[in-house]
Amino acid sequence: MFRNNYYLTKKTVTQLSYEITGFAIKVHKSIGPGLLENVYEKCLKYELENNGYTVYQQMSVPIIYDDLQLDANFRLDLLVNETVIVEIKAHESILPIHEAQLITYMKLLQKPQGLLINFFSKNITKSMKPFVNEYFSVLPDE
Repeated sequence: MFRNNYYLTKKTVTQLSYEITGFAIKVHKSIGPGLLENVYEKCLKYELENNGYTVYQQMSVPIIYDDLQLDANFRLDLLVNETVIVEIKAHESILPIHEAQLITYMKLLQKPQGLLINFFSKNITKSMKPFVNEYFSVLPDE
């Protein structure tokens, strides 16, 4: 299980995302589609914390412009082990704005990976969208 927050590699970040996906599948199989996003968020947080992960929920995402720090009231759903951002949706389809939101959070918080998980789906692995950025690309492979 991934627990090392101090030495990130592409392999450890990818492994963490794989494990998060496994817990999301477990939640989805247990309670199914059709509920509100915050239900899935709370259940996934519960699973992750019960398995030793550090999880921040509804964490504020500050916007910094020049010397100005704005509180635009942006909140990400989950941040796991200070590494992977998880955005949870429960919609018929994922829109480009959902993807842009996650990519922006990753950039603002300088996190290497994000997972966009849509629980309004029959199969989470087919509907989930992982994203990486320049912070991932500069990590060592192992």
